[in-house]
Amino acid sequence: MRKAKPKKRVILPDPVFNDVKVSKFVNHLMYDGKKNISYEIFYAALEAVKAKMQNEEKSALEIWRTALDNVTPQVEVKSRRIGGATFQVPTEIRPDRKESISMKNLILYARKRGGKTMSDKLAAEIMDAYNEQGGAFKRKEDMHRMAEANRAFAHFRF
Repeated sequence: MRKAKPKKRVILPDPVFNDVKVSKFVNHLMYDGKKNISYEIFYAALEAVKAKMQNEEKSALEIWRTALDNVTPQVEVKSRRIGGATFQVPTEIRPDRKESISMKNLILYARKRGGKTMSDKLAAEIMDAYNEQGGAFKRKEDMHRMAEANRAFAHFRF
């Protein structure tokens, strides 16, 4: 490689839970640099989760963490061209990419949902992901199914 790798930016923890993962999630949720609005949406969604899932012994933040873990894919397929044919080669995902994919999927499917406000949609998607259902969880299952179907090409790994 000609250029040096760019330095990883340090992400500061969020003000309420003092957690870096929450800050990363809010950064993915943000539009046009409106971070305060993103924080409001996220915290409102957690409040809604807490209100709707009172029978759970976990806190809203722990439910969100479990939901993220439930939608985190372990393997993905990458296209690899070999001798004129293109193969879908299953590869394991780097830990930082896993986290990013799971956050983006959760937000993407929350945005596609029907509902009043973004915080309501996000709360509903978090609860679905926690219960291992919903769009983001289905996306992860599809990724795993694709990798499993193309396991025969695993020896073409990069």
